[in-house]
Amino acid sequence: MNYCNIFDAHAHYDDKWFDGDRSELLGSLKDKGVCAVVNNSVDLKTAEKSIEYAEKYDFMYAAVGFHPENLEDIPCDYLDRIAQLCAHKKVVAIGETGLDYHWDIPKDKQKRVFEEQIRLSLDLKMPLVVHDREAHGDTFELLRKYRPNALVHCFSGSVELMREAVRLGMYISLGGVVTFKNARHSVEVAREIPIDRLLLETDAPYMAPVPFRGKRCDSSMILFAAEKIASERNMGVQEVLDITSENAKRFYRITD
Repeated sequence: MNYCNIFDAHAHYDDKWFDGDRSELLGSLKDKGVCAVVNNSVDLKTAEKSIEYAEKYDFMYAAVGFHPENLEDIPCDYLDRIAQLCAHKKVVAIGETGLDYHWDIPKDKQKRVFEEQIRLSLDLKMPLVVHDREAHGDTFELLRKYRPNALVHCFSGSVELMREAVRLGMYISLGGVVTFKNARHSVEVAREIPIDRLLLETDAPYMAPVPFRGKRCDSSMILFAAEKIASERNMGVQEVLDITSENAKRFYRITD
């Protein structure tokens, strides 16, 4: 069966893994049922790339911001520069930003930059895309404090944490991880989350679903996550795609 209305809420097509065939791949996505992709930035260079792709492809949009792994050479005026980029008509969010305690990156600096970008999202009334890796406590402390219009992408928390995110008015996105054999938390979250708060993503080129685990991921592979979630919720696959697409458009305020 050919599915449509696939909205990839979080991808990184600027990654070097796409350098050999980026144009061909992006040019093929609409024929594979993909209706929209939000390319997320990790610094100013990738922000410019994200906007470049959004200008070239009508179905692509950009999120601009600093990832916690990209803070070493962050410029002093980075907030002003992000704010300027947010004026572009195809920029739909600030991100991705957040906390990552998996790597040895100074936590104080991570929290400062994350908090600054949260405040900028509130000042500009822009959605916020949140990265939370092994940092649930500090991430949600700041989210509770400010209550931004946020998406916690590639959600890795428990059902209880998901419920708190929903109580705070946030969305979560799930991807290929729900197809992994050891993904108990993700499957439970997929089953229990209110369907109007769920988005689908790839995090391409990473996190490819089974049966492509370990290989390069692209937006068409969302189908495998959608099939798993549909099975867990006793829904149709196209129904899951349609609802999560509408959720993504609502979160990112995409009306076209």
